[in-house]
Amino acid sequence: MKRLIALFCITLCLVPAAMAVPAPPEIAAPSAVLMDAAGGRILYEKNAHEKLHPASVTKIMSLLLTMEAMDEGLVTPETVITASEHAASMGGSQIFLEPGEQMTLDDLLKSVAVSSANDACVAIGEHIAGSEEGFVERMNRRAEELGMADTHFENCTGLDADGHVTTAYDIALMSRELLRHDAIRAYTSIWMDTVRNGEFGLSNTNKLIRFYDGATGLKTGFTSSAGSCVSATAMRDGMELISVIMKAETSPKRNADASALLNFGFANYTLVTPEEKSATAPVPVKLGVCDTVETRLASDGAFVAEKGSAGRMERTVTLAESLTAPVEEGQIVGSYVVTLDGEEQARIPIVAAAAVERKAFGTIFRDLASSLCGRE
Repeated sequence: MKRLIALFCITLCLVPAAMAVPAPPEIAAPSAVLMDAAGGRILYEKNAHEKLHPASVTKIMSLLLTMEAMDEGLVTPETVITASEHAASMGGSQIFLEPGEQMTLDDLLKSVAVSSANDACVAIGEHIAGSEEGFVERMNRRAEELGMADTHFENCTGLDADGHVTTAYDIALMSRELLRHDAIRAYTSIWMDTVRNGEFGLSNTNKLIRFYDGATGLKTGFTSSAGSCVSATAMRDGMELISVIMKAETSPKRNADASALLNFGFANYTLVTPEEKSATAPVPVKLGVCDTVETRLASDGAFVAEKGSAGRMERTVTLAESLTAPVEEGQIVGSYVVTLDGEEQARIPIVAAAAVERKAFGTIFRDLASSLCGRE
């Protein structure tokens, strides 16, 4: 059985209706998406599920697998990687690796994120998975895990290949996952840098990094089949947005479309973060060494909403009436739900803030005896 601890509602008739979000800008590109990075809400879409060649935007998945390998301790920024003949043979954008040349993962990551170097990308993939083919298998497996239903990779670079396709929506999904790794922004936000001890210059292919306020990344792409593509990310006032543009005619038109969507998002939406103090309360614990356990939100639960809509949101906190020890730290004990005009905006688990051990049998017996005898 559960009890309702708090129900925060504001009567709609007492609050002026928020102004409707203006019409989005006209986007010239045939496919586009604007997504909120915090909650994954789609703020704009145009042919979002059309399968298209992604060009070097593919490297977002390559970067994601690299960051995850770092999290697992398989590699570090200082890991030295040796370029194979296959890696050195890559065409297109490159840093002109020589077979047998050694470079740190840090420099190779910079080369991929900043200059979209195909040879550096393949060298990383081979080191992590043993071969580019093995790395691509992992890319496709990770895409499936992320729900990228319309994506298939044939290589890790984005060079045109039959069957190498994705969608604006799927690109937004993998971009959002990559942004969970804070360290990636240290690479994707670089404007200019060097490798080989300053001998080889890098210049970011994403010009928004320099010319768009708050830009954080993420990756551009171009081939004759793919056209000009980008997953452009930017953050203002704590809110990060993902603007995906596919198959634009030129890079200036791609950047104009991406900027227009970001401007639309920042002008009309805001980041809402639930107040933890209003969402939690102690829960009684039976047979525990403590009589109650404090609670907390499982995450900050931040989500994006239309500006001016906060006064119309309803917040419902539901907690278990009681728990029976043992209670584990992080155990789900309730939920915090935010709705707007009847639509759920956020659902955040409420969890136990600490563990509560079960009383020893002897202690339980003494407590019971004391209770029967009327003594404390």
